[in-house]
Amino acid sequence: MNNKAVDVLVIGAGIIGLSVAEKLVDQGLKVTLIEKEEVAAGASRGNAAGLAFSDIMPLASPGMVKKSIKWLMDPLGPFSVVPGDLPFTMTWLLRFLRASRSSQFEKSIVGQASLMELGQTSFQTVLERTGLKSMIRDNGALHLYQSRESYRRDQANWQYRARHGLDYSCYEGQALHEFQSGLSDRFLAGVFVPAWSSVSDPADYCHALYKHLIRRGASVVYGEVKSIDPGNGSQDRTVEVILDSGQQLEARQVVIAAGPWSAELSKQLGDKVPMVGERGYNTTLPQAALLNPIERTLVFSDHGFVFTPLENGYRIGGASEIARLDRAPNYRRSKLMAEKASQFLPGLEIKEGKEWMGARPSTPDTLPVIDYSTRSRNIVYAFGHGHLGLTQSTATAQLVSELLLRETPSIDIEPLQVKRFAWR
Repeated sequence: MNNKAVDVLVIGAGIIGLSVAEKLVDQGLKVTLIEKEEVAAGASRGNAAGLAFSDIMPLASPGMVKKSIKWLMDPLGPFSVVPGDLPFTMTWLLRFLRASRSSQFEKSIVGQASLMELGQTSFQTVLERTGLKSMIRDNGALHLYQSRESYRRDQANWQYRARHGLDYSCYEGQALHEFQSGLSDRFLAGVFVPAWSSVSDPADYCHALYKHLIRRGASVVYGEVKSIDPGNGSQDRTVEVILDSGQQLEARQVVIAAGPWSAELSKQLGDKVPMVGERGYNTTLPQAALLNPIERTLVFSDHGFVFTPLENGYRIGGASEIARLDRAPNYRRSKLMAEKASQFLPGLEIKEGKEWMGARPSTPDTLPVIDYSTRSRNIVYAFGHGHLGLTQSTATAQLVSELLLRETPSIDIEPLQVKRFAWR
């Protein structure tokens, strides 16, 4: 491989890195991906498969803080912190509380809404360009509520969505069960969102995208990045990337899209980003697990997890566990969600489930970092998407391409810039 012939090195071959590489290859650039494990090895492989373009509400919100105080007392709750890991996660948690203030909450919604709008249009363009449209289902999502109180409390969030042009329909009592059969009688109300799609299987989608890239001339190098030398930061100097094997790679530009491991690389470049691997769990069931198939994604709003139909089965997943990246999985979480799902969907058989845990790259304000490194405009950050990596992948790719080509970004990236994490 002639390293100096490479235009862009993309660090990370998850859904963000793959999408960035696809966009750059389409622009005629020579691209090499660097991956320390395998393509889609992390959260990109086993996520809940949702294209949640309606999900503009930040995890960090005034209402979430009130909920989390209760949930934090439950080690298996929808949002929990491993007490022994607090020395590693405390900075993130403090930032999370700060981002939950009303003023920041409003800014985060605007940033998310802009990204989602760009994502909806750009995703369709990518599907047409890559020929992967058959892997997408426009099935919508049904948010379910067990109590009038939680349904009423969430109406404010739906009104936020409506103000940003997102459509939804409400169903109560018998109307809900006529709209979606097979639900437990404990559900009293639901909100259906048509602007929610899903991929047939996230791992399959990533690998199909990867095969498309290889056909278009992209390449991949396996190894862990140990250091990045931006040179003097001038446009005519190459950036040097050194792997754990000692191999040195060079390119005119570099994109850091390494998920939760990106923060270590940005720190080398003087940009400290408080980020955790927000751990999510799921259980994947065979298609035979449910006698009467369900086509829509079901969101169990009071419990923090979803039920997603896949190409060959169903996936029950969610939860947020704030812990060190190297902590062993706690699969009691996935078991609990599967058990709850079997109560919510009478007749669901969960014995043949396959459990999984993945670390989502999460920032305190729920927004990703899409920006130049402060050390060099030849290095661009593209990480920190939390639950929304798949959903925001093509929007991120478009913005990264515009930054690398010195074009005006399609949306205002001020809410996404790395400078927002500087302590004041």
